[in-house]
Amino acid sequence: MIHLIEGGICAAKGFTANGVHCGIRKNKTKRDLSLIFSEVPASAAAVYTTNLVKGAPILVTKKHISDGKAQAVICNSGNANTCNANGVEIAEQTCDLAAKALGIAANDVVVASTGVIGQTLSIEPIAAGIPPLAAGLSKDGTAVAAEGIMTTDTVIKQIAVEFTLDGKTCRMGGIAKGSGMIHPNMATLLVFITTDAAISPAMLQKALSSDVADTFNMVSVDGDTSTNDMVTVLANGLAGNSEITDDGEDFAEFMKALNTITVHLCRCIAGDGEGATKLLECKVVGAKDIPTAKTVAKSVICSSLLKTAMFGADANWGRVLCAIGYSGASVDVDKVDVAFRSAAGTVEVCKSGAGIDFSEEQAKEILLQKEIEILIGLNSGESCATAWGCDLTYEYVKINGDYRT
Repeated sequence: MIHLIEGGICAAKGFTANGVHCGIRKNKTKRDLSLIFSEVPASAAAVYTTNLVKGAPILVTKKHISDGKAQAVICNSGNANTCNANGVEIAEQTCDLAAKALGIAANDVVVASTGVIGQTLSIEPIAAGIPPLAAGLSKDGTAVAAEGIMTTDTVIKQIAVEFTLDGKTCRMGGIAKGSGMIHPNMATLLVFITTDAAISPAMLQKALSSDVADTFNMVSVDGDTSTNDMVTVLANGLAGNSEITDDGEDFAEFMKALNTITVHLCRCIAGDGEGATKLLECKVVGAKDIPTAKTVAKSVICSSLLKTAMFGADANWGRVLCAIGYSGASVDVDKVDVAFRSAAGTVEVCKSGAGIDFSEEQAKEILLQKEIEILIGLNSGESCATAWGCDLTYEYVKINGDYRT
């Protein structure tokens, strides 16, 4: 059984965290440097953006965890450290300084950055911020660490769960940042996950890569794939379970715990999209295969016209069919059913590819809610998929019209 608990990334044994304002951001009330630390070396796994333009921290992190091990994660916000001539040097220096403060090897540090692309980043504020950052590491540090990785996010995104492996109580927690420049098939925004379960680096990577395909790669806010996206998991083994080295019941249970973490963070990210007022969840059932289900769900959740209709609480179901039609998926449109559901109820709007009579007033009430499900039945098989997104509002344009300045 998977149980929700408190503690975020510090819920697992041996993990502490902190976040401070070091001066990268001009606003002194905003934290801009975060640190996560494991008291012992941990198995490490990561997935990264598919954008050909990659932030320097990704290049450094790939090198550092090539041995499958890490002991700390350091991340700054306010500057993406991307397209900088000395970006790799800055990322390496950040790892060196963090390692010195923690008494560990520099190649055991994962480094990440988020913020404006193409802006010069100085090592000076980071160097000044690391000593107090490391000195303030705490089991209560999840919230401040989560604050330190935020950019246009409006809420902290965190979760922790407890589960059992090999008769031992294990814990897993995660934090994330992500509000804009979010689109499927990247990896994801920035997500950091910790666990005290014992699992080999190879199996940890297998678990993460498999999970991401159905979770973070199914999230879209605005159709833009970031240059700095990264999901990292550290597993330090302090729970004392027998190390997971192969498929089996324990690996399946570990996957369930990981999926609980990632689905929660997906929903948080989509619901906190830049300028968003509503979380959209598109559920596709009855597809002939999983690729078809995923393609349809992604296409619908990415449709700007559908997103604006949801903002206006307009049950314009034709935009759902339109997005299915241009998705590239092989679908029999004469079999497609569509419905909208929320806390206010469910309204069917399309049957067998054609419109049906429904109450516009009831549909309006359903679509005025904060969380809306777009239910699609393809009636051509047994496969299903879910994608997450948000509505598209005036505020999105306002935020991104002057994001750099």
